[in-house]
Amino acid sequence: MAKVCWPYFDPEYENFSNRINPPRVSVDNDSCHACTLIKFDSINKPGILLEVVQILTDLDFIITKAYISSDGGWFMDVFHVTDQQGKKITDSKTIDFIEKALGPKGQSTEGVKSWQGKRVGVHSIGDHKAIEIIGRDRPGLLSEISAVLASLQFNVIAAEVWTHNMRIACVLYVNDATNQAMDESKRLSIMEEQLNHILRVCEDDEKVARTSFSMGLTHMDRRLHQMLFADRDYESAGVTTTDCPPSFRPKIRIERIVEKGYSVVTVRCKDRAKLMFDIVCTLTDMQYVVFHATISSEGQYASQEYFIRHMDGCTLDTEGEKERVVKCIEAAIQRRVSEVMCSLHLIDACFFNPYQKTKAGMNFCIST
Repeated sequence: MAKVCWPYFDPEYENFSNRINPPRVSVDNDSCHACTLIKFDSINKPGILLEVVQILTDLDFIITKAYISSDGGWFMDVFHVTDQQGKKITDSKTIDFIEKALGPKGQSTEGVKSWQGKRVGVHSIGDHKAIEIIGRDRPGLLSEISAVLASLQFNVIAAEVWTHNMRIACVLYVNDATNQAMDESKRLSIMEEQLNHILRVCEDDEKVARTSFSMGLTHMDRRLHQMLFADRDYESAGVTTTDCPPSFRPKIRIERIVEKGYSVVTVRCKDRAKLMFDIVCTLTDMQYVVFHATISSEGQYASQEYFIRHMDGCTLDTEGEKERVVKCIEAAIQRRVSEVMCSLHLIDACFFNPYQKTKAGMNFCIST
């Protein structure tokens, strides 16, 4: 039998370009009198725009302008940012963190695969368990969820809840009364069964058997977007924003540039924190690639323009595709609009911990 010889490939070859041309980041406080310029250059890779925007968003920066270009093998962008008070970013520790997070030593945040599965899922994160809940919203639901957890002696360490179009997505981080991780499979099984029971009060709900469940680590806000997107909240026939004044509703338009091979998504709406993250997150999870983008804020309003293609290289050619993208972006904007939209209110809620006699404070965005 003839011996077959295969060519040798260095396993480090894929990282060669990144080692030769590592990411470069600079924080510029001199070029603009009103804001800080964060400039980032890197080898282009899938999801890199979302990674960068996610880091800036987690630092609570306000992005007033941004210019994105990633056509070809290189990714270049410039962000004009301020802090929550509208001032430049001058803290040396914050600047150092930005340079390390976005620079060669930065740790990239990769999304996790999700799939249809159980209505309530449980997995470990360090010393805590993360519980994901998706279902139909109704009065008293959060109270019933907290009662189940308290009866089983679970402490709620942190939680975030979004509601949109009569659907609710919730991520809870819990541990037991001794502040340690819970390994008792029986307790977890009982908790899952009881939570599923209170979520199934509406047996005529067509969405009872459809949800998504992540077994890995991902950004909490992105996970909430993914859960509601998989739940198709953008098609729900419940409460929508049509009852709000027209000035509150986002204006979304999609056009096609034939000679360049792009679809152009233009969004104009009331400006708010994390707006760019929510839109980029949605486009990324819908398998669209942003090649160029221009972001600007004009007073209370924001204008955002994205030049996109699907991951397979196709543009948005049918009216059905365009309508779906418009619906999904509008839903992403509306899921977190308590500060600017009439349909949502910010409610401060507390889960009482009967075992430590303390309260864990949480913010819930609840639609009315």
